[in-house]
Amino acid sequence: MILLQKPAIEGGKPERAEYLVFGSPEILQPEIDEVVDSLKKCWIGTGPKVLRFEKEFRDYIGSRHAKALNSCTAGMFLSLLVAGVKPGDEVITTPLTFASTANVILHIGAKPVFVDVEKETMDINPKLVEKAVSRKTRAIIPVHLAGRPCNMDEITRIAEEKKLLVVEDAAHAIEAKYHGKKIGNISDLTAFSFYATKNVVCGEGGMVTTNNAQWAEDIEKYALHGLNKGAWQRYTDDGFKQYEVVFPGYKFNMMDLQAALGIHQLARVEENLKKRGRIWKQYDEAFSDLPMILPALPEENTVHARHLYTPLLQIEKLRKGRDFIQNALHKENIGTGIHFISLHLHRYYKEKFGFKENDFPNAKFVSDRTISLPLSPKLSTQDVEDVINAVTKVLGYYKK
Repeated sequence: MILLQKPAIEGGKPERAEYLVFGSPEILQPEIDEVVDSLKKCWIGTGPKVLRFEKEFRDYIGSRHAKALNSCTAGMFLSLLVAGVKPGDEVITTPLTFASTANVILHIGAKPVFVDVEKETMDINPKLVEKAVSRKTRAIIPVHLAGRPCNMDEITRIAEEKKLLVVEDAAHAIEAKYHGKKIGNISDLTAFSFYATKNVVCGEGGMVTTNNAQWAEDIEKYALHGLNKGAWQRYTDDGFKQYEVVFPGYKFNMMDLQAALGIHQLARVEENLKKRGRIWKQYDEAFSDLPMILPALPEENTVHARHLYTPLLQIEKLRKGRDFIQNALHKENIGTGIHFISLHLHRYYKEKFGFKENDFPNAKFVSDRTISLPLSPKLSTQDVEDVINAVTKVLGYYKK
C-alpha cells in the first residue's frame, strides 16, 4: 500500500520554505544599469530610449511601424479608434480573455460579441466567428491565449471576405509565429503587453505594430494628448518647438524608464523562450499520469510563445474543485494563476448582456478547470522541482 503524503492544507508540512511568487519577472543587471543611466541623464519620460525600443521591436516583429504605449489595453483601444470603429459597431472576440479585451470595445462605444473557443486550443473558434458576423460587425479581436497562435488563416479569410478589421490581442504572444509569419505582422494592427508577468517586462507598457503609416502616426499623436509634437521633439538641444493640438487625445505614452527595461528584455526574448520550453517539457513529462489535461501540442509550422502553462484539472477525477486545489498549492508555497474566468461569467457582463453560464460551454469548461503554473525564465532547477513535487503531492492526495 502506498501512503500519500498529507498536503499542508490538511496539516502536513510544505516541502518548500519560501513562497514562489507566480509570474515573478527576471530582471538582470543590464536592465538595472539602463534604468540608472536614464535617471542620471534625467530623461525619464518619453525620449530616446522609447524610440530605440520601438525600432528594435519593429525589427524583431518585421512590421513597418511599432508604437510604444503605457499598456496593451491602450494599444487595443487606440487601434480600434484609428481604424474607425465607432459607437454602434460590433466587434467579435472571445470571452476567454482578460477584461481589457472587451472593455476597450465598450470604451470605444461598440458592442463586444462573444463567440466560444475551441476546447483543445482554448483559442477563438473561426467557424463561430463567421456565423456571428452581422451587418453591424466592424472588427474581430482574436486573442492568442497563453501564447498559442489563433487560426489566423481562417480569421484573415473571414475578415477579407466580410471587409472587417482584425486587431490581434497578442499580450501573451510576443515570440509567436503562425505558418511562418510573425504575430504582429499579419493583420491590420496588433497589440502587445509588457506587464510585469509578461515575456518582455517593462513593469507596465505596450506596443502596437502595423504596416499602415497613417494609423501609426495617429496612434503616436492620440497617445500624447493629440499633440503634433511630443516632448522629445519639443525639448531637444535644437531648441524649443511649438506644438499644436490636432485631436483631443489621451495620456498613453511610454516612459524611457519603462523602455530601459524593455530594450534588454527584448534582447533575451528568444533565449528565454528556450528556457520556458525546457520547463514546459519537464512539466509535460512529470504530469502525464496525473488527473490533468495537459496543454495541446503547438500546431505544425507555428511557434507557441509559451507565456503560460495552463493544464486543465480533471475535476471529475478529483475529490476537490479547482479553487481548492489552487489554495492547496498556495499552502505548499507555490503561487499559481487562473487564465481566465470567462468574461460571460463575470457580474458586469452577465447583467449588461444577459449572458447565461452555458452560453459558451467550452469557455466555461476551461474556466472551471484551468490553472496556470509558474513558467518564468527566472525559475531555478529547484523551483521547477518544487512545483512538480507540490502538484504531484496535492493531486495525488485528492485523486478519487
